[in-house]
Amino acid sequence: MNRLRTAILGCGQFAHQHAKILNSLQDQVELVAYCDRNLSLASEFSSLYSRSSATLYSDHTSLLKTEKLDLLVICLPPFAHSNEVELAAERGINILIEKPIALRSRDAWKMVEITERAAIKTQVGFKFRFGEAVETLKEKITSGAAGPIALMSARYFCNALHANWWRDKTKSGGQLVEQVIHMFDLLRYLGGNPSDIFSIQRNLFHNDIEDYTIEDVSATIMSFQNGGIGVIYATNNAIPGRWINDYRVVTKNITAEFKNANHAEFILTDQNPVKSITVNSERDFTKLQTLDLISAIRNGGGTRTPMIEGAKSLDLVLAAVTSSEKNQQVFFT
Repeated sequence: MNRLRTAILGCGQFAHQHAKILNSLQDQVELVAYCDRNLSLASEFSSLYSRSSATLYSDHTSLLKTEKLDLLVICLPPFAHSNEVELAAERGINILIEKPIALRSRDAWKMVEITERAAIKTQVGFKFRFGEAVETLKEKITSGAAGPIALMSARYFCNALHANWWRDKTKSGGQLVEQVIHMFDLLRYLGGNPSDIFSIQRNLFHNDIEDYTIEDVSATIMSFQNGGIGVIYATNNAIPGRWINDYRVVTKNITAEFKNANHAEFILTDQNPVKSITVNSERDFTKLQTLDLISAIRNGGGTRTPMIEGAKSLDLVLAAVTSSEKNQQVFFT
């Protein structure tokens, strides 16, 4: 079996997570090139993950025109996207891309059109879909055992200034667009597409920081098409050094308490007496996301989170932003 010739575009801190996973799959993947505007970062990645044997690039155009690749891993901040998806698709290169895939809906849907026309495999980095507890509930919803969702709530709490670009709404889109989109994606994944949304987003605690233009507290409520309700609340003024994401789901037959994507208790409320199932897993859902893409490349199937899912979840958070800006409910057609 030929190893997939792979390059990483964007060698920032988060890219290390992908590089470590790809390096652990050396029987299936060969990391042959790294690209970053800062060549010293690309060189560091080559040293750490490719024994300094990989080719280094400072621009993606040279990378994609020069290297014969099977897979491109795109770890760019949202403002830094340009035509890398288009160039990769033209060359038949499969793509793993971090979220959000763009800052504007039209750019995201252009990526969908380009990659679907090229018939390449794509995977967007909504890794929580691969958590064992999330998978367990998804299976029960799909089979009908859970019954319809009545309510799902999710929270995302952190407290950090992050990078300069992250605090700039023109570059990150805000906390919902850049971070909390994970929670919006999970609501879509489990509850289906919404029919309407209303959001309040405010900056209450960082007005003294000159370059902080994003929200630091938000609450969003939406209706699912089946009549259920979704609630997402988030802040960047919670506990320093901790990133908390957890969720609760009430369906007709199950009440679920998630500590995270891998850990949850499912109370089977349709049983008499009531029974419970506990899922405690330490699975690496980021690695499973990568393996899912590799399997699709090898076997010709689909991925769990193709580019179109990235566009749909982006549209949902952008609708929340619009709702907050206009202070009105936004409806989906």
